[in-house]
Amino acid sequence: MEDKMFELMTKMYSEFSEKFNSMDNKIDAVNSDIKGIKNDIIRIENKLDNNSKALFDGYNQTYEEVKEVKKAVEELSAKVETQEVEIKVIKGGKA
Repeated sequence: MEDKMFELMTKMYSEFSEKFNSMDNKIDAVNSDIKGIKNDIIRIENKLDNNSKALFDGYNQTYEEVKEVKKAVEELSAKVETQEVEIKVIKGGKA
């Protein structure tokens, strides 16, 4: 009876050991996958950060150019108005 009990306990220990080793291997694989995913996320975040900075710089350059064009148009509009007044005075003086 003791031999059978010992054999049963030995068999159970062996099976549990195999299951635990299998679970350890699966956990290690999951941890490895998680590390890979973390690295992918970090790489994507860095890429997005660089792209967003480039887009923001482009937006600022475009905004500055628009401001310069707007200023030039305002200056030209003022000159045209002045010239229109001068033309009216000249035409009025001759007539």
